[in-house]
Amino acid sequence: MKKYKIAVIVGSLRKESFNLKTAKALIALAPESLSFEIINIANLPMFNEDLEANPPKEWVAFKEEINNANGLLFLTPEYNRSVPAVLKNAIDVGSRPYGKNSWNGKPCAIVSVSIGAISGFGANHHLRQSLTFVNALAMAQPEAYIGGAAALFDDKGKLINDSTKDFLKSFMGAFEKWVHTIAK
Repeated sequence: MKKYKIAVIVGSLRKESFNLKTAKALIALAPESLSFEIINIANLPMFNEDLEANPPKEWVAFKEEINNANGLLFLTPEYNRSVPAVLKNAIDVGSRPYGKNSWNGKPCAIVSVSIGAISGFGANHHLRQSLTFVNALAMAQPEAYIGGAAALFDDKGKLINDSTKDFLKSFMGAFEKWVHTIAK
């Protein structure tokens, strides 16, 4: 069976981010046909069209990592009913310059993680809108809104909630099928 390389993009920069902890849990629960690399977006210079002619080395390296991936896994918190600026910046950087969209045609999945009960619903759907425009092919079902994140992990960052673990495992099984169906 072919092994597919998945770029994991976490929209939270916080050291103890629940999104990062969830990303690591998803990776641990994933089928063996998927390999993962968490892509750091913290140091991407803000998108500025004036820089396209001579792009910053961080943009070039980021786009190369996305281009080399067979699929994408996004994790996002919700800030003011939308995605964090750092995540939107990464999408903008990856989509430019015009005609060189690194996201184009790649299968992806979105997980929103929050300490609240709404579970990042707004951010999840805002991210879907941006990904639709850049032609990243977001898995429709199952949807993943993880709420109450503060109670899901132990003090070492390990996922301790069995029902969440079961859900995330089934989510990754569905994602594996999606990647195998779409990826080149």
